[in-house]
This record gives sequence, structure tokens and C-alpha cells, in this order.
Amino acid sequence: MIKVMLVDDHDIVRIGIRLVIEKMSGIQIVGECNDGYQALEMVEKEKPDVVLMDVNMPRMSGLEATKKITDIDPYVRIIILTIHAENPYPKQLLDAGASGYLTKGCAAQELEESIKKVYAGQRYVGADIAQQMALSMLPGGHKDSPFDGLTSREMEVMMLLVRGKKAKEIGHILGLNDKTVATYKYRILEKLEIKNDVKLTHMAIRHGILDPKEIGSVS
Repeated sequence: MIKVMLVDDHDIVRIGIRLVIEKMSGIQIVGECNDGYQALEMVEKEKPDVVLMDVNMPRMSGLEATKKITDIDPYVRIIILTIHAENPYPKQLLDAGASGYLTKGCAAQELEESIKKVYAGQRYVGADIAQQMALSMLPGGHKDSPFDGLTSREMEVMMLLVRGKKAKEIGHILGLNDKTVATYKYRILEKLEIKNDVKLTHMAIRHGILDPKEIGSVS
């Protein structure tokens, strides 16, 4: 029996996924939580084989949670579930230790196949996402997003910045001092060729990295 854990900050999404998985043979849900912090605790307690992980969550993003979970237990397989096929996350998250990457619009059969394949030690990337990754790597191909140029750590800092976190908060979450956070922020703005946090937030929304509902109205 493959033990699966769900991590998503939307109750309705977790309910839907749970109902789908309950119909699958040889797979069972052993836990659910709504952010990365809870995921870290639950992984140690429930010892799941596979974690289905959302990307955009409060307090701790799927990117950071993926890296921390694979540090805690490198045998846990993580499948990322996202609403966007076209964003900078696939490569970042696969590099961080994820074994699979799917959009939330995937068919139940594909979800089941991905769980069983990553459990067996393989990688699984949804066809729509694989196509975008392949196109971006072709000679003359366009980048999916200006965020492609950021490192994994810069992506983590950026995700916290666009959620309104201050340097001290970001440092506490990521284990960095204020000066290091400031350096990362400078590099992010320089790479993206923008001047301030407001423009960064607008860019994150425009490229599907940040849901406006998470921050309310942006001036």
C-alpha cells in the first residue's frame, strides 16, 4: 500500500484529491495539512511514501517545503501539483528534489500513474509541463518567465517578499541574517530589472506565481 500525504492550503482542493485517491487501488491517504510547516511535522510523524505538494502556500512555499522534506527524509517522493503549466517552477522544484510535477487539471488516471511511478523510483512530469520545458530549451526558444534566471534560494526569498514579509521575517523563516536577505533582494531586483517590491509583486501576479487573493489589492 502506497502511503500518500496531501499538502494544499485550499480545503476544497484537498477534499477533491482525497475523493479521487480513495478510489485508487493500492493507495491510501495517511495525512493532510495546509502549509509547509505542518508538512514537515507530518512527514516525520506519518512517514508517507509520496507527498502531493501545492506550490503557493502561506508561511512556507512548496519550493522551500520540498527542499526541507527531502533533507529530512530523502526517500519521500514529492509530486508537485500546480494550477499553472507555464511558470518557472518545474526546473526549480525538480532541482530541489521533487520527483513529479502535474497541473491540478490532470486526469485521475494520470495522477494515479504519477504516484505509482515516483513510488517506484521514477520521475513523472505532466505532458503539458514537459512540453513547456522542452520548448524553452530549444535554440531560439523563449523563456517561460523572467523568473527563470533566479536561483532556488532567490526564488524562496522572492516568494516571501511578494507576500509582504520583512527582512527579519524572511531571515527567520530561511535561517538567514538580515544582511544576507538584503543581498538576495538586491540580486533579485537587479536580475528582473525592476526597482521596488510593488513592481516585483505585479510581475509575480502577471506570470502566475502569486495569486492576488493572497495579498488583497496591490497598489
